[in-house]
Amino acid sequence: MTDAGKTSEHSSTTYDLVVIGAGPVGENVADRARAAGLTVAVVESELIGGECSYWACMPSKALLRPVLARADARRVPGLSAAVRGPLDVPAVLATRDGMTSHWKDDGQLAWLEGVGADVHRGTGRLTGPREVTVTAPDGTEHRLTARHAVAVCTGTRAVVPALPGVDEARPWTSREATSAAAAPGRLAIVGGGVVGVEMATAWQALGSEVTLLIRGEGLLPKMEPFAGELVAEALTEAGAVIRTGVSVTAVHRPAPDGPVTVELDDGGRIEADEILFATGRKPRTDDLGLETVGLQPGSWLPVDDSCRVEGTDWLYAVGDVNHRALLTHQGKYQARVAGAAIAARVQGTPLDTAAWGAHAATADHAAVPQVVFTDPEAASVGLTLAEAERAGHRVRAVDHDLAAVAGSSLYAEGYRGRARMVVDLDREILLGVTFVGPGTGELLHSATIAVAGEVPIARLWHAVPAYPTISEVWLRLLETYRG
Repeated sequence: MTDAGKTSEHSSTTYDLVVIGAGPVGENVADRARAAGLTVAVVESELIGGECSYWACMPSKALLRPVLARADARRVPGLSAAVRGPLDVPAVLATRDGMTSHWKDDGQLAWLEGVGADVHRGTGRLTGPREVTVTAPDGTEHRLTARHAVAVCTGTRAVVPALPGVDEARPWTSREATSAAAAPGRLAIVGGGVVGVEMATAWQALGSEVTLLIRGEGLLPKMEPFAGELVAEALTEAGAVIRTGVSVTAVHRPAPDGPVTVELDDGGRIEADEILFATGRKPRTDDLGLETVGLQPGSWLPVDDSCRVEGTDWLYAVGDVNHRALLTHQGKYQARVAGAAIAARVQGTPLDTAAWGAHAATADHAAVPQVVFTDPEAASVGLTLAEAERAGHRVRAVDHDLAAVAGSSLYAEGYRGRARMVVDLDREILLGVTFVGPGTGELLHSATIAVAGEVPIARLWHAVPAYPTISEVWLRLLETYRG
């Protein structure tokens, strides 16, 4: 990399690949391309490591881990009495701070530079085909030219609805919810998706009085209905208030340090110390210079199965920004595929599994796994029953009570949970699997293999689960299917 890292205020540098965004996705695109011998620049305007490392996956799960561990321990005879007290909130928050490296990215920067990528601090914008102009924090500009490809890995940001009073109310988004220095006395959460229920679980256990305000009929609407029902039961038992079928019409915070008043469309109102809007995400493409290459600013970027933007031969959009699956692990998977695809095209290698080594030939988005770290955990992969039916498959849902499995009764007294597999009756393979119950997140990879690998049900009979574990539910599901 003889031309890298030696720049002046208005200089220009050429690389094989320029990556905009140094979160987990951008890091992995850069890593795969560097492993293939390409020169790579990575541009980042915030912290190396991105949303996942500092405001999403890592801090949220650091907050949730002691909550779920205590919940499990309270259900174990002989142990439950020892864990009846409150959580040590300062210790939980200190651990969270450690997991985020105290919002410093020295370690992540060292790793990225260690793979041989050049890191450019500043805001990167497309200024033409294969050209990215970086505006540094001091205002100087530097032009990066890509010989072969530019990869947009800028992710998403939280959506805050344009409601009366919302700016003055200074609402939380997921960033504030995962990085808060103390538990608010009263927390109103708008939205019942993953962010809403995980933050309700965490902050209720850490001492907040939580009220969830849901426009729809229940929680976790993108999962099987029983997932949201079981999570709602547990949150209610923990003390949270869940109000469904209501929308926020306005928010008010008259005093800068005072409470927030939330007005609802049913004429009611509630008061809280903080309000979190967990109402969706939008792509970080509004200030990316997309108009300079004929694309719409602020839009999602549709891609082919190598994550190349449709209608281009040089621009890639990897991770959340292409809207295929807004999940870190799925974005990193796409990044491995895209990095290998870029290298293969540069080197003139066929895009097949032989050329790409261990990586799949396409960024598959049919078998997407997800775990919601609530109490109970909700874990799913593939299609729900409703999604499979809408797609025209002839399917059958096979359900089993997780509490009826021997391993569950050992895991926790009074265990509550449910498992479902969605069977394609024509092919006798699984299109989707959902588990809800304590500890079920660790079951999910087996389901992901079954769905992604299209393993025939006849073959699944020979994948024998160990006894007595919760995974024995696989045998019970198969028995239920065969009748």
